Amino acid sequence: MIGADEAADVLIDFDWWQQTGQAERDARFDALRRENPRAFVSLGGRDRKGFWALTRHADVLEVSRRPEDFASGEGTQIFDQPRALREYRGSIIDMDNPEHSRVRKIVSRGFTNKSLESIRGLVESTTNEILDAMPAAGECDFVDNFAVLLPLRIISAMLGIPREHEADILMATNTILGASDSEYIPDQSGAGIADAVTQASERLIELLQNLSEERIANPRDDVISMLVAAKEGDNLTPQEMAKFFILMVGAGNETTRNALTHGVYALSRHPAQRDAWLADYRASAPTAIEEILRWASPVIHMRRTVTHDGVQLGDQVFSQGEKVVLWYTSANRDDAVFEDPHVFDITRNPNPHLAFGAPGPHFCLGAHLARLELNIAFEALYSRFPDLEAVGEPTLLRSNFVNGIKHLNVRYTPR
Repeated sequence: MIGADEAADVLIDFDWWQQTGQAERDARFDALRRENPRAFVSLGGRDRKGFWALTRHADVLEVSRRPEDFASGEGTQIFDQPRALREYRGSIIDMDNPEHSRVRKIVSRGFTNKSLESIRGLVESTTNEILDAMPAAGECDFVDNFAVLLPLRIISAMLGIPREHEADILMATNTILGASDSEYIPDQSGAGIADAVTQASERLIELLQNLSEERIANPRDDVISMLVAAKEGDNLTPQEMAKFFILMVGAGNETTRNALTHGVYALSRHPAQRDAWLADYRASAPTAIEEILRWASPVIHMRRTVTHDGVQLGDQVFSQGEKVVLWYTSANRDDAVFEDPHVFDITRNPNPHLAFGAPGPHFCLGAHLARLELNIAFEALYSRFPDLEAVGEPTLLRSNFVNGIKHLNVRYTPR
């Protein structure tokens, strides 16, 4: 049996996440799933403060389906955050019913299959606009020149946010989602991180509150108006809209941004897979996109809190207030579910990955949008630059929450 001190403590070591390769991470999670799938990780002394690391697909799936036993309202980060800071970063992922049901019902208006299909043209034109601006030198940082821009421009256009705010939004979201990385917050003290995240959040909140108030007074044909100024039913307040925006441009952008980047890196390292996909792009796209999402697992984990004594998961009984952390990156490589889980296979089917979280009340609202963006982006990218490939190794984000790539140099023949 592998003890927590021996195998699971690294899960809270940001340097381990940044400095180890995928093979070493996979080996650690393989061992945990096999020998200690609900390892306890202490966060301070022997007073049992800490969390249970759930690494098996089946456990992650079950906990996600039982919000009455495993709540989100106490926070979804491993470490408890000050309530004031949670107010900035909360929105629906940090809510329980009935508040969660109310807000999710409202925001779902902008993410129905019908509304997303109507933005296909926007995704296509935005993708081509960014590709047109790719450096003529034939080499660039793929993250800066493509991956960060595509999801941000699409969600900004959907919401009706002027392009002039793009740089400020990008800087703020990098600060919020990359808070544990000194590239984005040089002062890595607790006070330094809290101050930087608070300031970045306040800038975004001010922008969205102002835009929301404008739309309430003068509605337009955009998602902000749809959520704050609908004539029928409940609406978000400007403050609620601002918090939801932080979630959308943060978690939403990070999923697409990192799936794109991990995808390009994986296809570069597995050229036979890339060539097979490009030989008949549209036929292979459905399974290829799902495999990239599984492989990337852009969101590494989410936390839940036990709501009452006596909650049972398999043969384990939990007490009220205990934390369980759902390790999606491990669940997506569980050999009890996926055959040859450490093989990148664009034909994998079925592929019940949990890249958007597990089915349940907190399943990602933007899953359909992310899939649409990825499908259109990869087709346009390789149609324009069929020889595009990663050069060297990616620079990883120092985080155990977002499986982020900060920089990835690519080379291609410009057209």
